Amino acid sequence: MRIALKLITAAAAAFSAQGVAAADGDKPLATIFKNPQCTCCESYGEYLRANGYPVKMVATHDLALIKQRQGIPAGLEGCHTALVGGYFVDGHVPVQTFDRLLAERPAISGISLPGMPTGSPGMGGPKTEMWTIVAVAPDGDTSAYARH
Repeated sequence: MRIALKLITAAAAAFSAQGVAAADGDKPLATIFKNPQCTCCESYGEYLRANGYPVKMVATHDLALIKQRQGIPAGLEGCHTALVGGYFVDGHVPVQTFDRLLAERPAISGISLPGMPTGSPGMGGPKTEMWTIVAVAPDGDTSAYARH
């Protein structure tokens, strides 16, 4: 319980720093919460870094609790949860959609690419299907935000 409280406090602190940009003023810090054994999350963090985002990785066994606290609906969870610019970005979301979210600043809680689709950033392999990134509103309503 003490560890969970520390992680939730850390998540809240990262989320409250929603407008804090990197030292160079380009892109805000992306704090990625991931399962300690997951290597694709590390690859996704490297992908974001290569696209100009400062990244902080947080290994946790309380990922389900973090997702629940962010309001990510059951069945729409991705592999990991990033908190950035006041939003959650769940799963292996392509950077174009990540950038669009932060540029448009819609009145939503965040976006998710459910599952771990082959060929998505950080996953490797060939892309075999169309992906739908889902927007999640503060009241839990969902809608398609982007397709790749």
